[in-house]
Amino acid sequence: MTQTARRYIAYAPGAFATRRAKTAHGVIAYGRDAVVAVVDPSLAGRTVRDVLPHLYNDAPIVATLEEALAFHPTSLLLGTAPQGGALPPEWRADVLRAISARLEIVSGLHDFLNDDTQFVAAAQRSGAALWDVRKPPEVPLFSGAAWSAPQHVSLFVGSDCAVGKMTAALELNRAAVAAGRRSEFLATGQTGIMIAGKGIAVDRVISDFVSGATEQLVVTADPQSELLFVEGQGSVNHPAYAQVTMGLLYGSGADSLILCHAAAREEIETFGTPILALEELVGIYERLCDTVKPARVVGICLNTLGLDDAAARRAIGDAERETGLPADDVVRFGPQRLYERMAPRLQGKTQPLGSRASSAR
Repeated sequence: MTQTARRYIAYAPGAFATRRAKTAHGVIAYGRDAVVAVVDPSLAGRTVRDVLPHLYNDAPIVATLEEALAFHPTSLLLGTAPQGGALPPEWRADVLRAISARLEIVSGLHDFLNDDTQFVAAAQRSGAALWDVRKPPEVPLFSGAAWSAPQHVSLFVGSDCAVGKMTAALELNRAAVAAGRRSEFLATGQTGIMIAGKGIAVDRVISDFVSGATEQLVVTADPQSELLFVEGQGSVNHPAYAQVTMGLLYGSGADSLILCHAAAREEIETFGTPILALEELVGIYERLCDTVKPARVVGICLNTLGLDDAAARRAIGDAERETGLPADDVVRFGPQRLYERMAPRLQGKTQPLGSRASSAR
């Protein structure tokens, strides 16, 4: 689905101020299209800037979809990520109202709009479009073609889910472009796809094909680019999502890794699994790459949300001393300093191991 100059309603009832609305937050902060209103009755009468100043957006927050229609939207963005990715039953009436108003419905949920007969019939009547962002294309198995990509490929890896891998990739991509590099962000999750306008949501790909899907993102990147920042997912020791991490690690054919970590977090959310020390994580990720195609961790992106500036700077210093690598919070303190320190190591290619590498290419 392609469309120019969307005007989004971000739909996040009861959740806009929480992490559950990270899809809405990401599109507001980094998307190419305008968010003209937010629907959240619990915050009605305020603006986005009132509630989340770091998003630098003055869109009004309203109580109902009907109020949001006054801002001449073209699209309804389902802006939260409910656990399990199912469409909340209480949203159905508003989705149908939006379809009747001929709005494009943009959804990153695991429940596909186009599999819902009521939504499809309503869209056929009104002419509205339904965009299931998470629906993957047909992808081949991994072939080794990513190893021959001319660009330097840098993959973002993490200590947990929701530590800021997408945000760090977008910020560092912005810094690279500002420094004159031909750099591209490759989206592997639904919010990243909404921001970039393309990508593959790898958490909807059959496990055997995750590496192939990631490889397709690399080999179909802009041939004029020289640096690819691949959005990461999960963590290597995440009980539920490590398999996605591994698919990205090998499928991207990474030449370097950038490790992301939430400084105030001590355990993997939901499961209570201890988060490994940064030095240990660096070693694990690098040893895994060493078995297929070597890639070194070249920097640490810390998410210092919840810490004051002094504590954030201490956490950054601690990370640098522990790992011997440059570290920073690219949101709080900007990406330029970290990018400049990593830039010399964001060039060149590493070679895969084994005699079959060349035949795979």
